[in-house]
Amino acid sequence: QVQLVESGGGLVQPGGSLRLSCAASGLIFRIYAMAWYRQAPGSQRELVAHITSGGTTSYTDSVKGRFTISRDNAKNTVYLQMNSLKTEDTAVYYCTSGTGWGKGTLVTVSS
Repeated sequence: QVQLVESGGGLVQPGGSLRLSCAASGLIFRIYAMAWYRQAPGSQRELVAHITSGGTTSYTDSVKGRFTISRDNAKNTVYLQMNSLKTEDTAVYYCTSGTGWGKGTLVTVSS
């Protein structure tokens, strides 16, 4: 059974940084593309960043140049480095392998 556990969320001031982690188990991690989604209050879940099994990355326009997705296949973990955070980045962030979802980690950007 696929398990994905996100961590690293919290409260940060505008302009600050956070690094989210997602530890995966129950799958052959290295062959799966991984993605981060987010869902703000009252909004639909949206794709934030995607990384293929080969390491090719893509981002939604609103986070390009600020967020970086990466993966460590030896640790079965995908990361999301978030810099220059804005209040509009406030959301619950989820990772997915396409075969399952984590429970999410809350990121709050506020002064």
